[in-house]
Amino acid sequence: MSLKFCSLASGSSGNALYIESNKTKILVDAGFSGKVIENLLLKANVLPESLDAILITHEHIDHIKGAGVLSRRYNIPILANEETWLAMLNKIGKIEEKNIIVFKNDIDFTLRDLDIHPISTYHDSANSCGYIINKNNKKISILTDTGIINQRMKNLISGSDVYLIEANHDIEMLKNGSYSYNLKKRILSVKGHLSNEDCAFTLGEVLTGNQENVILGHLSQENNTEQMAYDTVNNYLTNLGLDTNRDIFLSLANRSNISNQIILEP
Repeated sequence: MSLKFCSLASGSSGNALYIESNKTKILVDAGFSGKVIENLLLKANVLPESLDAILITHEHIDHIKGAGVLSRRYNIPILANEETWLAMLNKIGKIEEKNIIVFKNDIDFTLRDLDIHPISTYHDSANSCGYIINKNNKKISILTDTGIINQRMKNLISGSDVYLIEANHDIEMLKNGSYSYNLKKRILSVKGHLSNEDCAFTLGEVLTGNQENVILGHLSQENNTEQMAYDTVNNYLTNLGLDTNRDIFLSLANRSNISNQIILEP
Protein backbone atom coordinates (compact mmCIF):
# COMPACT_ATOMS: atom_id res chain seq x y z
CA MET A 1 0.00 0.00 0.00
CA SER A 2 1.27 3.42 -0.93
CA LEU A 3 -1.48 5.60 0.59
CA LYS A 4 -4.89 5.11 2.13
CA PHE A 5 -7.40 7.95 2.36
CA CYS A 6 -10.64 7.99 4.30
CA SER A 7 -13.05 10.80 5.09
CA LEU A 8 -14.08 10.10 8.67
CA ALA A 9 -16.72 12.84 8.37
CA SER A 10 -16.90 16.19 6.62
CA GLY A 11 -19.46 18.98 6.73
CA SER A 12 -20.13 22.41 8.13
CA SER A 13 -20.55 20.91 11.62
CA GLY A 14 -17.25 19.03 11.77
CA ASN A 15 -14.34 17.66 9.76
CA ALA A 16 -11.81 14.86 10.17
CA LEU A 17 -9.86 13.01 7.49
CA TYR A 18 -7.57 9.99 7.86
CA ILE A 19 -4.48 9.21 5.80
CA GLU A 20 -2.26 6.17 6.19
CA SER A 21 0.97 5.00 4.59
CA ASN A 22 3.22 2.07 5.38
CA LYS A 23 4.86 3.98 8.23
CA THR A 24 2.53 6.84 9.11
CA LYS A 25 -1.05 7.38 10.33
CA ILE A 26 -2.38 10.92 10.51
CA LEU A 27 -5.55 12.91 10.99
CA VAL A 28 -6.16 16.07 9.03
CA ASP A 29 -8.33 18.13 11.38
CA ALA A 30 -10.22 16.88 14.42
CA GLY A 31 -13.47 18.82 14.36
CA PHE A 32 -15.57 16.55 16.56
CA SER A 33 -15.34 15.53 20.20
CA GLY A 34 -12.56 13.15 21.09
CA LYS A 35 -15.09 10.37 21.69
CA VAL A 36 -16.75 10.83 18.31
CA ILE A 37 -13.39 10.76 16.51
CA GLU A 38 -12.34 7.65 18.42
CA ASN A 39 -15.53 5.92 17.27
CA LEU A 40 -15.07 7.05 13.67
CA LEU A 41 -11.50 5.77 13.66
CA LEU A 42 -12.60 2.42 15.03
CA LYS A 43 -15.18 2.18 12.23
CA ALA A 44 -12.26 2.64 9.84
CA ASN A 45 -10.35 -0.12 11.70
CA VAL A 46 -7.84 2.34 13.14
CA LEU A 47 -6.81 2.41 16.80
CA PRO A 48 -6.66 6.03 18.03
CA GLU A 49 -3.43 5.30 19.91
CA SER A 50 -1.76 4.35 16.62
CA LEU A 51 -1.98 7.90 15.25
CA ASP A 52 1.36 9.60 14.59
CA ALA A 53 0.11 13.17 14.18
CA ILE A 54 -2.84 15.53 13.81
CA LEU A 55 -2.52 18.19 11.10
CA ILE A 56 -4.68 21.29 11.51
CA THR A 57 -5.90 23.47 8.64
CA HIS A 58 -7.12 26.40 10.79
CA GLU A 59 -8.48 27.23 14.23
CA HIS A 60 -12.25 27.15 13.68
CA ILE A 61 -13.98 24.77 16.07
CA ASP A 62 -15.32 22.46 13.35
CA HIS A 63 -11.68 21.60 12.63
CA ILE A 64 -10.07 21.49 16.09
CA LYS A 65 -12.72 20.48 18.63
CA GLY A 66 -11.16 17.12 19.57
CA ALA A 67 -7.51 17.86 18.81
CA GLY A 68 -6.45 18.71 22.35
CA VAL A 69 -8.26 15.78 23.93
CA LEU A 70 -6.74 13.29 21.49
CA SER A 71 -3.26 14.75 21.89
CA ARG A 72 -3.40 14.50 25.68
CA ARG A 73 -5.07 11.10 25.75
CA TYR A 74 -2.76 9.38 23.27
CA ASN A 75 0.37 11.55 23.31
CA ILE A 76 -0.12 12.68 19.70
CA PRO A 77 1.79 15.62 18.18
CA ILE A 78 -0.28 18.41 16.64
CA LEU A 79 1.08 20.22 13.58
CA ALA A 80 -0.02 23.72 12.57
CA ASN A 81 1.53 27.00 11.49
CA GLU A 82 2.46 29.57 14.13
CA GLU A 83 -0.53 31.84 13.57
CA THR A 84 -2.96 28.94 13.86
CA TRP A 85 -1.26 27.73 17.05
CA LEU A 86 -1.62 31.16 18.62
CA ALA A 87 -5.28 31.34 17.61
CA MET A 88 -6.25 27.86 18.83
CA LEU A 89 -4.22 27.35 22.02
CA ASN A 90 -6.92 28.76 24.28
CA LYS A 91 -9.53 26.57 22.52
CA ILE A 92 -7.87 23.15 22.72
CA GLY A 93 -6.34 23.26 26.20
CA LYS A 94 -2.82 22.62 27.37
CA ILE A 95 -0.62 20.64 25.00
CA GLU A 96 2.73 19.15 25.99
CA GLU A 97 5.57 21.13 24.48
CA LYS A 98 6.95 18.08 22.70
CA ASN A 99 3.59 17.72 20.90
CA ILE A 100 3.53 21.29 19.60
CA ILE A 101 5.03 21.22 16.11
CA VAL A 102 5.12 24.35 13.95
CA PHE A 103 5.52 24.60 10.19
CA LYS A 104 5.33 27.45 7.69
CA ASN A 105 2.70 27.56 4.98
CA ASP A 106 3.93 26.84 1.46
CA ILE A 107 7.16 25.25 2.67
CA ASP A 108 7.45 21.47 2.25
CA PHE A 109 8.16 19.23 5.21
CA THR A 110 8.46 15.48 5.74
CA LEU A 111 6.55 13.49 8.32
CA ARG A 112 8.07 10.02 8.56
CA ASP A 113 7.51 8.68 5.00
CA LEU A 114 5.07 11.39 3.86
CA ASP A 115 6.06 14.53 1.95
CA ILE A 116 3.66 17.31 2.87
CA HIS A 117 3.02 20.72 1.36
CA PRO A 118 0.80 23.04 3.45
CA ILE A 119 -0.88 25.17 0.82
CA SER A 120 -2.11 28.63 1.82
CA THR A 121 -5.86 29.14 1.44
CA TYR A 122 -8.17 32.17 1.69
CA HIS A 123 -10.38 32.10 4.77
CA ASP A 124 -11.39 34.34 7.67
CA SER A 125 -8.91 32.77 10.05
CA ALA A 126 -5.41 33.45 11.32
CA ASN A 127 -3.52 31.68 8.51
CA SER A 128 -5.48 28.80 7.00
CA CYS A 129 -4.04 26.09 4.79
CA GLY A 130 -4.88 22.92 2.92
CA TYR A 131 -2.55 19.98 2.48
CA ILE A 132 -0.94 18.22 -0.46
CA ILE A 133 0.43 14.84 0.61
CA ASN A 134 2.82 12.80 -1.54
CA LYS A 135 4.31 9.33 -1.33
CA ASN A 136 5.75 7.16 -4.10
CA ASN A 137 4.36 9.40 -6.84
CA LYS A 138 0.86 9.20 -5.35
CA LYS A 139 -0.72 12.50 -4.40
CA ILE A 140 -3.65 13.58 -2.22
CA SER A 141 -4.89 17.19 -2.17
CA ILE A 142 -7.15 18.51 0.57
CA LEU A 143 -8.71 21.95 0.00
CA THR A 144 -11.59 23.20 2.12
CA ASP A 145 -12.45 26.51 3.80
CA THR A 146 -11.28 28.82 1.06
CA GLY A 147 -13.19 31.57 -0.71
CA ILE A 148 -11.20 31.15 -3.91
CA ILE A 149 -8.83 28.71 -5.58
CA ASN A 150 -6.45 30.76 -7.67
CA GLN A 151 -4.09 29.65 -10.41
CA ARG A 152 -1.22 29.12 -7.97
CA MET A 153 -3.35 26.67 -6.01
CA LYS A 154 -4.60 24.93 -9.14
CA ASN A 155 -1.04 24.44 -10.35
CA LEU A 156 -0.05 22.89 -7.01
CA ILE A 157 -2.95 20.44 -6.73
CA SER A 158 -2.92 19.38 -10.39
CA GLY A 159 -1.92 15.79 -10.94
CA SER A 160 -3.44 14.50 -7.73
CA ASP A 161 -4.84 10.99 -7.46
CA VAL A 162 -7.33 12.08 -4.79
CA TYR A 163 -9.02 15.45 -4.37
CA LEU A 164 -11.01 16.27 -1.24
CA ILE A 165 -12.40 19.64 -2.23
CA GLU A 166 -14.98 21.97 -0.74
CA ALA A 167 -18.43 22.29 -2.27
CA ASN A 168 -19.84 24.34 0.57
CA HIS A 169 -22.96 26.05 -0.75
CA ASP A 170 -25.34 26.70 -3.57
CA ILE A 171 -25.14 30.44 -4.22
CA GLU A 172 -28.87 31.04 -4.74
CA MET A 173 -29.79 28.87 -1.77
CA LEU A 174 -27.43 30.90 0.39
CA LYS A 175 -28.66 34.26 -0.92
CA ASN A 176 -32.29 33.32 -0.32
CA GLY A 177 -31.69 31.54 2.98
CA SER A 178 -32.11 32.55 6.61
CA TYR A 179 -28.52 33.64 7.32
CA SER A 180 -27.92 37.28 8.24
CA TYR A 181 -26.70 39.68 5.57
CA ASN A 182 -23.25 39.86 7.19
CA LEU A 183 -22.90 36.09 7.37
CA LYS A 184 -23.97 35.70 3.75
CA LYS A 185 -21.45 38.37 2.77
CA ARG A 186 -18.71 36.58 4.71
CA ILE A 187 -19.42 33.17 3.11
CA LEU A 188 -19.53 34.66 -0.40
CA SER A 189 -16.33 36.67 0.10
CA VAL A 190 -12.81 35.87 -1.02
CA LYS A 191 -12.14 34.66 2.53
CA GLY A 192 -15.33 32.62 2.84
CA HIS A 193 -16.24 29.25 1.37
CA LEU A 194 -16.17 27.69 -2.08
CA SER A 195 -19.53 27.35 -3.84
CA ASN A 196 -20.64 24.28 -5.78
CA GLU A 197 -20.08 26.21 -8.99
CA ASP A 198 -16.56 27.35 -8.13
CA CYS A 199 -15.71 23.84 -7.04
CA ALA A 200 -16.84 22.55 -10.42
CA PHE A 201 -14.86 25.22 -12.32
CA THR A 202 -11.70 24.35 -10.39
CA LEU A 203 -12.08 20.63 -11.01
CA GLY A 204 -12.67 21.29 -14.68
CA GLU A 205 -9.25 22.93 -14.89
CA VAL A 206 -7.21 20.38 -12.92
CA LEU A 207 -8.71 17.00 -13.81
CA THR A 208 -7.26 14.95 -16.65
CA GLY A 209 -9.68 12.02 -16.70
CA ASN A 210 -6.98 9.65 -15.46
CA GLN A 211 -9.36 7.97 -12.99
CA GLU A 212 -8.81 10.51 -10.23
CA ASN A 213 -10.95 10.19 -7.11
CA VAL A 214 -12.89 13.37 -6.32
CA ILE A 215 -14.68 13.75 -2.99
CA LEU A 216 -16.88 16.77 -2.35
CA GLY A 217 -16.61 17.85 1.28
CA HIS A 218 -17.53 20.48 3.85
CA LEU A 219 -21.11 20.85 2.56
CA SER A 220 -23.22 23.42 4.39
CA GLN A 221 -26.14 21.95 6.27
CA GLU A 222 -28.21 25.10 5.68
CA ASN A 223 -27.23 26.25 2.21
CA ASN A 224 -26.64 23.07 0.23
CA THR A 225 -27.83 19.54 -0.32
CA GLU A 226 -25.87 16.48 -1.33
CA GLN A 227 -27.91 16.23 -4.53
CA MET A 228 -27.31 19.87 -5.49
CA ALA A 229 -23.57 19.64 -4.88
CA TYR A 230 -23.22 16.38 -6.77
CA ASP A 231 -25.40 17.46 -9.70
CA THR A 232 -23.70 20.83 -10.11
CA VAL A 233 -20.23 19.29 -10.28
CA ASN A 234 -21.29 16.20 -12.20
CA ASN A 235 -23.17 18.16 -14.87
CA TYR A 236 -20.30 20.60 -15.38
CA LEU A 237 -17.68 17.86 -15.71
CA THR A 238 -19.92 15.77 -17.95
CA ASN A 239 -20.34 18.77 -20.25
CA LEU A 240 -16.56 18.92 -20.48
CA GLY A 241 -16.57 15.32 -21.70
CA LEU A 242 -15.56 13.62 -18.45
CA ASP A 243 -17.43 10.47 -17.43
CA THR A 244 -17.77 10.68 -13.63
CA ASN A 245 -18.05 6.89 -13.33
CA ARG A 246 -15.14 6.00 -15.57
CA ASP A 247 -12.72 8.88 -16.33
CA ILE A 248 -12.95 10.13 -12.74
CA PHE A 249 -14.78 8.85 -9.68
CA LEU A 250 -16.98 11.51 -8.10
CA SER A 251 -18.46 11.04 -4.62
CA LEU A 252 -19.57 12.92 -1.52
CA ALA A 253 -18.06 12.85 1.95
CA ASN A 254 -20.64 11.81 4.52
CA ARG A 255 -21.42 14.52 7.05
CA SER A 256 -21.29 12.28 10.13
CA ASN A 257 -19.83 8.93 9.16
CA ILE A 258 -16.88 7.35 7.40
CA SER A 259 -16.81 7.14 3.63
CA ASN A 260 -14.47 7.12 0.65
CA GLN A 261 -11.90 4.56 1.81
CA ILE A 262 -9.46 4.77 -1.09
CA ILE A 263 -6.24 2.80 -1.40
CA LEU A 264 -3.57 4.05 -3.80
CA GLU A 265 -1.12 1.35 -4.80
CA PRO A 266 2.47 2.20 -5.78
